[in-house]
Amino acid sequence: MISLQTAVTFFGLSVLLGLSPGPDNVFVLLQSAMRGRKAGMFVVLGLCTGLLVHTSAVALGLAAVFAASATAFTALKLCGAAYLIYLAWGAFRAPVGQLSAGSMEPTSAARMYGRGVLMNITNPKVAIFFLAFLPQFVNPAAEHVGWQIVCLGFVFMLASLVTFGAIAWFAASFGQFFQRSHRAQRILNWMAGTVFVGLALRLIWSQR
Repeated sequence: MISLQTAVTFFGLSVLLGLSPGPDNVFVLLQSAMRGRKAGMFVVLGLCTGLLVHTSAVALGLAAVFAASATAFTALKLCGAAYLIYLAWGAFRAPVGQLSAGSMEPTSAARMYGRGVLMNITNPKVAIFFLAFLPQFVNPAAEHVGWQIVCLGFVFMLASLVTFGAIAWFAASFGQFFQRSHRAQRILNWMAGTVFVGLALRLIWSQR
């Protein structure tokens, strides 16, 4: 079990990392601005669920495979890039005048949640980051190292929920302006598509 001091320190660093510019918080910001606060929060929940996968991978030693194997790393990052291109295509072709904060149906909420999960688990950089970051706060002299990693993973998820949730909340308020203007919606859709393409290219060119 990790100490309270370690948990607090790790939580503070995780919040700072969550606020630093990156694919996940940019994704949350765009989806919240385009589709409303509810959609943004489901994306956040999906991203946090994806962190469960990465935490388990580190605890089981699976993340080391992506750190050591160029083939595994390349395969996963290409899957992630392909998904981002798919999102970009959808953003470029998205109709205007049909999005509002109150128009989210259960199926759409599930779709936003799924997008968050896929966005997170198909990014091998997250797995490598967890492999490098979490063990720094593990006490190897204590028992149950795997359980310590799991606890740290949950602390990181809590920090991500707080930071990404705040981003979703404020971005949705900003996005209400776009929901009243068809032209603004069209501009935001193209901006989102361009950002997704940029993130895909960044992921393709990323190294272990």
